[in-house]
Amino acid sequence: MRIFVLCWVFVAWIVPHSAFGQDEGSSADRGNTQAAVAENQAKKRAGPRPTEAAGAFLETLSDEQRSKAVMDFDDEQRVQWHFIPKESRKGLPLMEMKEQQQKAAHQLLRAAVSAAGYKVSTTIMKLEAILRELEGPGSEARRNPEKYYFTLFGKPTRSAKWGLSVEGHHLSLNFVFEGNQIIASTPQFFGANPATLKQDFGEGFEKGLRVLRAEEQLGFQLVRSLDDQQQAKAMLPGETPREIRAAGEAQPPNEKLPGLAAADMNEQQQELLRKLLKSYTAKMKPAVAKARWKAIEDAGFENILFSWSGATRPGVGHYYVVQGPTFLIEFINVQPDAAGNPANHIHCVWRDLRGDFGLPIK
Repeated sequence: MRIFVLCWVFVAWIVPHSAFGQDEGSSADRGNTQAAVAENQAKKRAGPRPTEAAGAFLETLSDEQRSKAVMDFDDEQRVQWHFIPKESRKGLPLMEMKEQQQKAAHQLLRAAVSAAGYKVSTTIMKLEAILRELEGPGSEARRNPEKYYFTLFGKPTRSAKWGLSVEGHHLSLNFVFEGNQIIASTPQFFGANPATLKQDFGEGFEKGLRVLRAEEQLGFQLVRSLDDQQQAKAMLPGETPREIRAAGEAQPPNEKLPGLAAADMNEQQQELLRKLLKSYTAKMKPAVAKARWKAIEDAGFENILFSWSGATRPGVGHYYVVQGPTFLIEFINVQPDAAGNPANHIHCVWRDLRGDFGLPIK
């Protein structure tokens, strides 16, 4: 009986302690698993690495397709850009790719922009189908969601400098890489027609959709927050422009427009200005956005100028400029949409005043 009791006590002691040891190991394993899952999720959010995405894209192409998709890094077409509809452009369009090739092209786009930038880019592409519906028969060739061209400049390797252009109607994204690092990301152009959908076009394109909502709405909020004295400084003289300046030119305009300095704004207005800037920088990869903000802060956020022209309400033409020592934003909404609704057609751009395309201004 004494032996049985001793054995029972030993078992009672060893089982929970053994189980405790196993639980500790399980917790550690779970911790390692959770860390691995978190790391994989972070990698997935970051998207594919640019050189690998570019290489994978090229591997899907035929020799004939490569001859269109790849150019020398110093080719003069690298700095030729525009957002208007064109019969043809440099590069290889999605409409000449098979499904697997299109997927690889989209992965390359994902590697160059943020998740928000990718969503906006692809939504702009899809708006072409809506324009085709609004404009009717005869617009098929002009309004094509797959008429977006991908061009690589140079050889995309981890040790080389190379470029990427993704362009079509209302979209022009231009990059220079050193290996996997983006060292230039301008001109960065987005446009939308219709800017606000006035009717329902089905799932994902319901009435009221605004592709570039933040860029316009925050601009309105900022200009409406200004008092009379501030507005006097912010309002540009003369008529409202018809288009952004230096559209399609290799370098941004060098004319500095008058405006209201951030230094002359109150805290709430400065916060609105920061949110407005972030609506543009957030479409780029986090490292690019961080570099842009560092340049802004180093040059002095207080030195940024905000300028406005036109109406301060939707449906009437309006235009704004945000300019700092290192960057330039221009936004314009003066054209009617394809259905004739006034001021429902946006063009907006971020440019590098130190030089677009990674080329210093001389």
